[in-house]
Amino acid sequence: MAFCNKIGNLLKQSISQSGPASMLNSIRCMATQTKLFIGGLSYGTDDHSLKDAFSSYGEVVEARVITDRDSGRSRGFGFVNFSSDESASSALSAMDGQELHGRSIRVSYATERPSGNRGFGGGGGNYSGGYGSRAGGDGDY
Repeated sequence: MAFCNKIGNLLKQSISQSGPASMLNSIRCMATQTKLFIGGLSYGTDDHSLKDAFSSYGEVVEARVITDRDSGRSRGFGFVNFSSDESASSALSAMDGQELHGRSIRVSYATERPSGNRGFGGGGGNYSGGYGSRAGGDGDY
């Protein structure tokens, strides 16, 4: 179901922004990448060092440490996109529970959070959609 929702969201965004060519590229990229949630990151971990830590398991398309909008400080979690399911699976098996920059990290497959109003009155943040972890991560990606 989450896969269908993601395709629907991509279709809406792509058509409204730049037409069918962009839509096809988005779907192609989505089908060949696997995103991992990385929790428990040291505040000293940045995008580059996160990518370095995971690149030995396969091609890392993107690594991103999530930061606070106001302070710019790391929120202690991030995401790593791999070019293949096999690479992501290998990285998950090898890195979950391992130490990175002095902290034991949690690695799981990122799952799309349901979109909806999370703003006022519900105790949610000021974002909609994005990714989180099955292990209870709070993604803002």
